[in-house]
Amino acid sequence: MKTEQHYASRKLSPSLQPKIIKTAKPAAYFILLLLTYSLGYLSHHPASTSLPLAPSSPPPQLPEPDIRFAINTTELNPFRITTRCADPIPPETIRRTLVDRLFNGTSPFDNFPPPHAAEKLRRTKRVKGWGSTGAVFENLIRRVRPRTVVEVGTFLGASAIHMAELTRQLGLQTQILCVDDFRGWAGFRERFMNIPMENGDVWLFYQFLQNVVTFNQTGSVLPVPFSSGSTLMLFCEWGVYADLVEIDAGHDFLSAWADINRGFRILRPGGVIFGHDYFTAADNRGVRRAVDLFAKVHNLKVNIDGQHWVIYSS
Repeated sequence: MKTEQHYASRKLSPSLQPKIIKTAKPAAYFILLLLTYSLGYLSHHPASTSLPLAPSSPPPQLPEPDIRFAINTTELNPFRITTRCADPIPPETIRRTLVDRLFNGTSPFDNFPPPHAAEKLRRTKRVKGWGSTGAVFENLIRRVRPRTVVEVGTFLGASAIHMAELTRQLGLQTQILCVDDFRGWAGFRERFMNIPMENGDVWLFYQFLQNVVTFNQTGSVLPVPFSSGSTLMLFCEWGVYADLVEIDAGHDFLSAWADINRGFRILRPGGVIFGHDYFTAADNRGVRRAVDLFAKVHNLKVNIDGQHWVIYSS
């Protein structure tokens, strides 16, 4: 049996205790430092990154994109317009109908020019235009002998006045309806500073009227000063049809495409739709693409006359 004396005999002597304490303190500090470093290392380097990575497999091969350049008939169906217009009204009633329904029965030429504009408008025999006297106008007027012409995009009226003079020379009773909002386009004032402006309103419409008056064509030319989209839709609803439709307004693809489609709907049987800028810089903005797509949709042929494109309805 172990006695208290036995345990007492196993106690360290007082001379050895300070030496052991001096040795244990640095060891404890070292162990604590090593443990702290290990925990920090493991927290910043996940175990998964320390393992060797398997060789990467090549990415899966994706199928080649299906790029098709040919246009087939099925793809053209969404572009076909099936809206039916009203029955055509007699050509001899068109001018009176438009004056009554658009201008409250008073022609825009009545009492023109107003006093405040009379001295500011130019009276000239040289009206600015682009391709406005090309051979295409006489070629088509002689061929079709139109009773009604719808011109989409008029500006100052150069081509409309030219067509009016041609029809007069041929003894035709033709009405030329000029569809244009007469606002020009953003930036056009840089090239046409001589057109008056008042309170931000450019007097393109007044100058157009003055040009028609100067050439004495007020009985043959009638302006329709609204957007091409709303006007051509209204012509369709009212039964206003044309033997010739000229498209020469917006030259970007969407504008040309919309005008061509709406203009074609009001074309009389045997009529012709045509336009400018098929071979000019404007074709880069989409005129030629719109014309070619339209001809493809309707199985029609695009004919060329100078810088103009021509499509016969039959």
